[in-house]
Amino acid sequence: MTRRSFISMLAALTLVLAACQGGGGSASPSASAGGGSKTIGLALSTLNNPFFVTLRDGAQAKAQELGLALDVADGQDDLAKQVSQVEDFITKKVAVIIVNPVDSDGIVPAVKKANDANIPVITVDRAANGGTVASHIASDNVAGAKSACDYLIKQVSSGNVVQLEGIAGTSAARDRGKGCKDALDAQSAVKLVASQTADFDRTKGLNVTQNLLQANPDVKGVFAQNDEMALGAVQAVAAAGKSSQITVVGFDAVDDALTAIKDGKMAATIAQQPKLMGETALATAKEIVDGKTVEASQPVEVKLVTKDNVADFMK
Repeated sequence: MTRRSFISMLAALTLVLAACQGGGGSASPSASAGGGSKTIGLALSTLNNPFFVTLRDGAQAKAQELGLALDVADGQDDLAKQVSQVEDFITKKVAVIIVNPVDSDGIVPAVKKANDANIPVITVDRAANGGTVASHIASDNVAGAKSACDYLIKQVSSGNVVQLEGIAGTSAARDRGKGCKDALDAQSAVKLVASQTADFDRTKGLNVTQNLLQANPDVKGVFAQNDEMALGAVQAVAAAGKSSQITVVGFDAVDDALTAIKDGKMAATIAQQPKLMGETALATAKEIVDGKTVEASQPVEVKLVTKDNVADFMK
């Protein structure tokens, strides 16, 4: 082979390699995982909560089943961080953004940026209070909280109760507050004497409940807008030596809460099915990717869990 022939062959080989690595061919799996038409962005409010870990796991399993790449971001309950994560998804040009907002109002500008970039948005568990959302997937938080507080009222019979609120500005906190208020307003024997935020957090639930019990020593019941706060309340009630006197009801049906109900430390919770939420969100994203029309609202069934049926919900 002459030197000229070798150089010509080397040049041709270089062109072939460049074509294989360029944008003209189909993307490799690793390339699509970093962005592209089959990559879905999932922005969660936090992964420091078993409920959202289960939601993520359901989403990941469904993504793998459907052949979609899933990019998960943990907002760590920081609105600014979550907005930045959504903006990063936009820069990556993901096909669909699924967001579980830290703050239902605060996430609106990020949703609108996704709208401007023509990237469909799905909200899960918590709504966005503005922008265009293709589908919202959530439990009926109003109905679930009403069921929880109806049960609390039945257990307490008469007297005073307190409420632990979730993160201010979230649709879940607002809707669960409304559901409990509806239950309390429908009767007069049980009265809400205090309602204070504990940010859906177990430690804060413990601390806030301790303060509420000191200020209201005759309290007979606690409704916590999620199980993490309820489990904190259980600790506070036990520390006060009032486990037999105060009924605690939560919301979410996380594993620790189910165990607490089985052991008689908690009275009840509301089962939301976060795994199903994650699966539904990914299935909806796939329908959007495929050009199909999706339902604007997709409710996920909730159920009251007590000691009578807790075994049905335990793994």
